[in-house]
Amino acid sequence: MKVLGIETSCDETAVSVVEDGTNLLSNVIASQAEMHAKFGGIVPEVASRQHLLTIIPTIEEALNQSKCDLSDLDLIAVTNGPGLAGALLVGVNSAKGLAMAGGNIPLIGINHLSGHIYASWLDEEPETMSEFPFLCLVASGGHTDLILMKQHSEFELIARTRDDAAGEAFDKAARILGLKFPGGPEIEKISKLNNKSYPKLPRPLIKGSLDFSFSGLKSSLIRYAEEKKWYPKNNNTIDPEDISEVASAFQEAVVDTLIRNTLKAIEQYNVNALILGGGVTANSLLREKAKLKSPVPVIIPSPKLCTDNGAMIATAGYFEYESLGTNQLHQWDMDAIPNLKLG
Repeated sequence: MKVLGIETSCDETAVSVVEDGTNLLSNVIASQAEMHAKFGGIVPEVASRQHLLTIIPTIEEALNQSKCDLSDLDLIAVTNGPGLAGALLVGVNSAKGLAMAGGNIPLIGINHLSGHIYASWLDEEPETMSEFPFLCLVASGGHTDLILMKQHSEFELIARTRDDAAGEAFDKAARILGLKFPGGPEIEKISKLNNKSYPKLPRPLIKGSLDFSFSGLKSSLIRYAEEKKWYPKNNNTIDPEDISEVASAFQEAVVDTLIRNTLKAIEQYNVNALILGGGVTANSLLREKAKLKSPVPVIIPSPKLCTDNGAMIATAGYFEYESLGTNQLHQWDMDAIPNLKLG
């Protein structure tokens, strides 16, 4: 079964063809990171317009790489939320047009968060991915959630961020320290230069809850930078080794907070494995600490499948079809839902 997956929830125009949920035939991503870097963050209107320019060439390239025609496709899966409204609309309407042009190819809408979870199915053996339930940590620029996956297409949200997402916190920290956008990879890269001790930053805790919070950590970083007279002045004059120390401290604090709450959730729920997904989970320190400290097996997709991509949407579409059947297909009335909930 060949599934075409389309992902346009934020700033990546991504299209992929996946066979039988695990065999990756093509994975094409048109990134807008460089375009948004000059703004220090995602500009929704700019993102939507760029999706319009790149969606058709990206679809064509994904089909070419997979050596497929429209007639070869058994299903089209598209992210219909959550995400930026304008960006989502480009993907949803393109998917509808493609399905109609192909002679009413079955069409299904996919929650972006479930896509990040299903990315792991592309890197693991099927037997490994059958021992439900799983605990899933989805950490990205827009989301930091703990999700209980009971069966295919059966999810329960058990914790979320009360303010900033982990990826958003990294972006803001990078801006404070004078680093480039996106912040996560920049902070990880400069942190590797640090060979000294670094300042202690807090690990935010919400008592009696598994929810996350990163706004206090961000405020602590701002106060530290102000004391050093780095912020809001021009950061180009700061010694890179000094920036590296603080970046290391911030990265450690974010990772420790994510791991702490995740371990508590593993204790609270009787799960057989931990799945990590989302752009933040490409962070090498997070991957290392999760594997080191988790009492259950840790399943993490390769870094290229942690960030937004069409393959994860195609895989999620395949398993949605397998578990929910044809009553979920031909969703011609599908709309983009920016605040779409999972479960």
